[in-house]
Parts: sequence; C-alpha cells; structure tokens
Amino acid sequence: MADFTDIPEFLAQRIADSYDSDDAVRIVDGLRAAADRPVTLRANTLKATADDVAAALDEAGIAYSHVPWYGDAFVLAGTRERAVWDLDIYREGCVYLQSLSSMMPPLVLDPKAGTDILDMCAAPGGKTSQIVALTGGEARVTACEMNGPRAEKLQYNLEKLGCRNVQVMRVDARRLDEFFSFDQILLDAPCTGSGTICAGDERAAKRITAQLLAKVTRSQKALLDRALTVLKPGGTLVYSTCSVLPEENGQQVAAALKRHRDCEIVPVDLPASDSAQELLALPGELEGTLTICPTRAYEGFFIAKVKKAARKR
Repeated sequence: MADFTDIPEFLAQRIADSYDSDDAVRIVDGLRAAADRPVTLRANTLKATADDVAAALDEAGIAYSHVPWYGDAFVLAGTRERAVWDLDIYREGCVYLQSLSSMMPPLVLDPKAGTDILDMCAAPGGKTSQIVALTGGEARVTACEMNGPRAEKLQYNLEKLGCRNVQVMRVDARRLDEFFSFDQILLDAPCTGSGTICAGDERAAKRITAQLLAKVTRSQKALLDRALTVLKPGGTLVYSTCSVLPEENGQQVAAALKRHRDCEIVPVDLPASDSAQELLALPGELEGTLTICPTRAYEGFFIAKVKKAARKR
C-alpha cells in the first residue's frame, strides 16, 4: 500500500481494500489537498440573483469564478470565510456558504413547485434552503432534525434566508410516522465523513473507526427504509453521503433496493455534460450513481437517485 500514514489508519485500510491502487492514491491526494480548498458559496435566489452577488463581490474586491454545472455557485479566490461574513450579502441572507459537492444533491433531486418534499436530515439547512430556492418557495417542504440545538439552528437559517412553506419537525426521521407521504425526498444521511477530512487531522483519526462505520450504516439502513416507505408511488428519492466508502454508498443503496422491490435507480444526471469528467468520478459498485473523488475543489461525496414505481391502475 502507498504511504497513507497521514490518513486515519482505519480509513486508509478501507480505501485500500475498496479501490484499486490508482484510485486509492487519488482519494488520499484529494484529502491532502482539502486544507487548501477554496471558499465556495451559493446565491440565495430567494433574496438575490447571481448577478447581484457577483456585483457585491466585485465591489468588495473579492475575485471569483463560476461553476459550469450551476450558475448560482461561486468559487472565491484567495479569500477566507471571515471576509464573506463581513459582507452585507451574507448578513442579509443573500448567500449561503456551502461546499460544491453538497450543492449537488438538491440539483439531482430536481425539486418541483407544488409538490410535497421531505428533507430527512436537514440541519443546518443548506440543502433545505436550496430546495426552497429551486422551487421559488412554491413547494411544501418538511425538514426533519432530531437534535434540539441543531433544529434551532435550522430554523434560524431558514428564516434568515427567507424560506417559506417549510415545516421544521424535531423528530428522528427513522421514526417518521408512516401517515406521511412525499413526492420527493432528500436523504443526506449521517455518515463517517470520510470524503471531507483533511489529511493529518488528529481528531479525524480518533473519530473514524470501525465502530463509527457500524453505527452510521445502521442509521443509513433505517433511514432508507423509512424514506422508501413514505415516498409516494411514482416519487423520487435522492440519497447522499459525504463519504467514499462503499458500505455507506452503493452497497447501502443496493441492499435497500432488494428490500424495496418497487424501487429502481435513476441515473444521476447533472446539468453539464462534462460534469463526470470534471468531478473525477470514482468507480462505483452501483451503476447510475455518482461517487465524487475528493480534490482541492470538491469534497468526496456519493449521490444516488431512486424512483418508486407508480401505482398500477
């Protein structure tokens, strides 16, 4: 195995066991580049257009570039988050600091106005607010968060960002009442975070263990089962993690599809035709899903889209 000594030992072994040597090196190199990852943000179109945000950044003297697959996303050059905190567009909720990878699941969900949408693990609200923005506030959104302080943070962020038609529920989404039903569901599941760590982070070395992997995979299984139960016939689910480990990703979804025979994979399709090449996608065990290799620009991420069969007449 290559020299992965600056990566948590358990994670290094799982990466080496799950990928060929070239892809394993790509992943670890990406985790090493994470410390230099640029600040990224999203225009909150509930309050400001991308042009408004660009003008404010120009006025502040902050250089930026656009992202080919998402016109509302900005990559800032040579800037720390603190510089953004001082801007009116941040204080007024016109932008939301968010990684590029985490912007993708709502885009893949393609939320529709007039539908019932569930965000199962919603705090701190980045993806929830993006869903609301993508629908112009014209969908009925339920956002779940079981932790009290995190639920309060979620509520605060949604109000700051001008989100409407959102109901925050302080509930464990694994136990969401089966009385509910939704047209579209986003499940950004709790995970090891293996795609987001920085090489050399001693806290990550203590956190990412076999015990953590066992815990989160149990939660992911329960969340997927509840999601596919409350998903309406003909509805769509997007499942995502910020992990590169197959146990949390393709294997987890494949097992769920065996338990829910009325559901199938819909190939992940991002707006730009060259997205997969740009993202340096990793090989996945489940065709049609996307596993993003960590790089200087992107966190490691997994995205799968599932459709439930329509009810037969």
